[in-house]
Amino acid sequence: MLIKASRGVSGEDERKEKDMSLSLIRLELAREKDHPNGSPLHGYEIIAPLDESGHLDSIAWKKQHTRCTVRRFWDGEEDRHGELVHTARGKWAISYDPNTDLDDEPIFRLDRHLLGLGNYVSITEADNAQHTYRVASVKAAD
Repeated sequence: MLIKASRGVSGEDERKEKDMSLSLIRLELAREKDHPNGSPLHGYEIIAPLDESGHLDSIAWKKQHTRCTVRRFWDGEEDRHGELVHTARGKWAISYDPNTDLDDEPIFRLDRHLLGLGNYVSITEADNAQHTYRVASVKAAD
């Protein structure tokens, strides 16, 4: 018996859709001089695709980069909103203004980091101050 699906999601489409899911990655400031215990009040929330091992999925990012957003939260300051970008130099960064790269915040070797709970990521802010952040949570963004 042959059954045709006229509506709905096919098995192949369902796999593609699952592969394209996004994660919400919360980074919180790790221990440093001014914050010896780290700080949950300083950090980033990044929406990005991760592969099965927990690394940034650059192929999925290319397909849905406009949905890969970033929120920077810093106690005492207004939140900043930007997007996760892959620069012409092949580096990952947070961009707050698509018309310039002067405000970009490079993320050190993001393509090599495992974005799992408790792991660390370094981000260089626009003023060249580099901070280390701990992955505090990873959950589905969709």
